Amino acid sequence: MNDLPALAPASAPRVVHCAAYASDGTRREISLDAISDVLAIDDGSFVWVGLYEPGEALLDKMQEEFDLHDLAVEDAHHAHQRPKLEAYGNSLFIAVHTAQMIDGQVCFGETHAFVGPRYLMTVRHGASMSYAPARARMERDPDLLSHGAGSGLYAVLDQIVDNYMPIVDAFGQRLTELEKDIFSDEFRRSTVQELYELKGELTRLRLAIAPLQDILGQISRARGGLIDEEMQLYMRDVFDHVLRLNETTDTLREMLTAAMNVNLSLVTVQQGEVVKRLGGWAALLAVPTLVASWYGMNFEHMPELPGRWSYAVLIGIVIVVSALLFRRFRRVGWL
Repeated sequence: MNDLPALAPASAPRVVHCAAYASDGTRREISLDAISDVLAIDDGSFVWVGLYEPGEALLDKMQEEFDLHDLAVEDAHHAHQRPKLEAYGNSLFIAVHTAQMIDGQVCFGETHAFVGPRYLMTVRHGASMSYAPARARMERDPDLLSHGAGSGLYAVLDQIVDNYMPIVDAFGQRLTELEKDIFSDEFRRSTVQELYELKGELTRLRLAIAPLQDILGQISRARGGLIDEEMQLYMRDVFDHVLRLNETTDTLREMLTAAMNVNLSLVTVQQGEVVKRLGGWAALLAVPTLVASWYGMNFEHMPELPGRWSYAVLIGIVIVVSALLFRRFRRVGWL
């Protein structure tokens, strides 16, 4: 996963991208102040703006230029929104969670998208990659870009979903490695801890992926809205990818639960083997201990005490009985 684009640094400019796309797919850079002027001319073009952790003043400026709803802008001010799709008149507000692998850890962020008849504005928060690859992809396909803001929204959502795939694959590889440790002869406490942490990360990942099904389902089924029928076909393709990711995540979570149960069972079995071995050795030691305790009593008239060979015979009996017990325990697997 080292070939993933770098995350935008904390000092990155708040306005990452601001351009107008004509109906033939050509792009021209514009200033923020020129957005309303471009939208005032009905020439089939649309405006695509990308922001990274904007301040309140910048969002207020965007609200003025795009005539955004107050509630949608209020949500965009806060980076801790649940994934959702809200319709405000002839515009949509979409909040989705993003995920990136950074130094071996999964970091989550958010992307808020404002979609109107002739504009698309994305607002990124936290661990979220730049959508420059999505824009470049659309610019290489003018026919697709001619479908307006819906094509840009498709490119953004498709990139978000694609970024989940290597993370899910990495989780699958980690689970395979942990399964080898589970069935090793040596019990490791760290293996159980890693299984628990991996299940927690998968649960968080599922909470980010699962709501995308509902969002993409609504977009792909809507009629007469901002997304035309051609782009809805592409949205359904992204929807299929999300379904596959969600099913894979559920499968991995079930496998993790099974792995934790198997690990617990193996530990219990291993403890049982130890107890059996201890029981076997305790039984072997019980024979000489019993005999010695009998003849350790200070009674005058005890059997075989006067005999010359009594001590040797007694030792022989102890050895024979212990050997028979040892042989028996070895056969049943107790020693």
